[in-house]
Amino acid sequence: MTSATAPELPASALLAAYLRTRRNSLRLAAPLTAEDTTVQSMADASPTKWHLAHTTWFFEEFILQQQPGYRFADPRWRFLFNSYYQSVGPMHARLHRGLLSRPTLTEVLAYRTAIDTAMQVLLQAPMAPALLAQVELGVQHEQQHQELILTDIKHLFWCNPLLPAYRTDLLQHAQAAPTQRFIDGHSGIVEIGADVDRGFVFDCESPRHRALLQPHALARRPVNNAEYRQFIVDGGYRQPQLWLSEGWATVQEQGWTGPLYWDAEAQTEFTLGGVRQIDPVAPVCHISYYEADAYARWAGARLPTEAEWEHAAAGVNPAAGHYVDGDALHPQVAQESETGLLQLYGDVWEWTASPYVNYPGFRPLPGALGEYNGKFMCGQWVLRGGSCATPAGHVRASYRNFFYPRDRWQFSGLRLAQDR
Repeated sequence: MTSATAPELPASALLAAYLRTRRNSLRLAAPLTAEDTTVQSMADASPTKWHLAHTTWFFEEFILQQQPGYRFADPRWRFLFNSYYQSVGPMHARLHRGLLSRPTLTEVLAYRTAIDTAMQVLLQAPMAPALLAQVELGVQHEQQHQELILTDIKHLFWCNPLLPAYRTDLLQHAQAAPTQRFIDGHSGIVEIGADVDRGFVFDCESPRHRALLQPHALARRPVNNAEYRQFIVDGGYRQPQLWLSEGWATVQEQGWTGPLYWDAEAQTEFTLGGVRQIDPVAPVCHISYYEADAYARWAGARLPTEAEWEHAAAGVNPAAGHYVDGDALHPQVAQESETGLLQLYGDVWEWTASPYVNYPGFRPLPGALGEYNGKFMCGQWVLRGGSCATPAGHVRASYRNFFYPRDRWQFSGLRLAQDR
């Protein structure tokens, strides 16, 4: 966020946002059994039970413990549910979160209830602006973990030979694909980055600064499954000249032949609704930066820079996207439109050609919260726009997501760009 000294929401609105967000996390966990919430499928993912506990730990560690005389619900849990805040103290190894059969899910839910009760009392009393701002950061932090709950449970269920569905009642929409074409972008000096006077932002989105855009064009919509399948049919995963060196090594090492969750024949894919036929006109998802970059090279194009993407998205309403609230939990097809770029928000995170580094003049938050974003600015790449698993209202034009180039368990896709 921009500052720890000024809240973006009044206390009453912040309390409502807090309670709504906390309920939404429980709603996402509701279809799961206690066993589902405990298991961890890989080091990059976390069990749902851990997500529910960690987001609660955040409010206890950074908000409640600042109150005089506060006593932790269970001091041992400060170690179990710390994620990566070295300045707070030691933590349980991320790789071993799936070994935490105790505390039980029942105990974690009781922990959430206890912290929610304390937070409601706190938010109904006068609070310092700096503390209110930290509460707002905690709400936004939990929304990020709501997306991780879905992407992590999807990977877990895919690892199960039974291929269970997270839900069997998810919405599906059949629609024709909008035509694809390139739309010229603005060139010259522009301003990107967050305007700190217009609501909550994470610290890595600021400060606002100037960037030079060369003549370019952006594809009207993201690449869809049929287009990506053609890349596979044309031998895209067998042509080393299309790949970055590390990408080609990863393809060979991991045996990739298509997006994560696609079958070997590129006919079906695993979704949160179970195994489905691949919708040829829906945006392709669950691809790595390496795959997005190789596809772009095969298509005679490139990936957009984050400055190109942000400037194009600045005039588009984020509310138009397909988010988790739409109850599809899978990328949908955009409605046809006469002009303009489609699906900049929602459906799939779009890989950019930009490394995740600090903006000129970047300053992390003071104290332990300064570890939230800044220390990850090494070896990761920026994605933009949100996905079908992102809570509505969470993203904006300046929002910067970031993952390692090999990562593909998130709902990540691509949009092409061209030089002009």
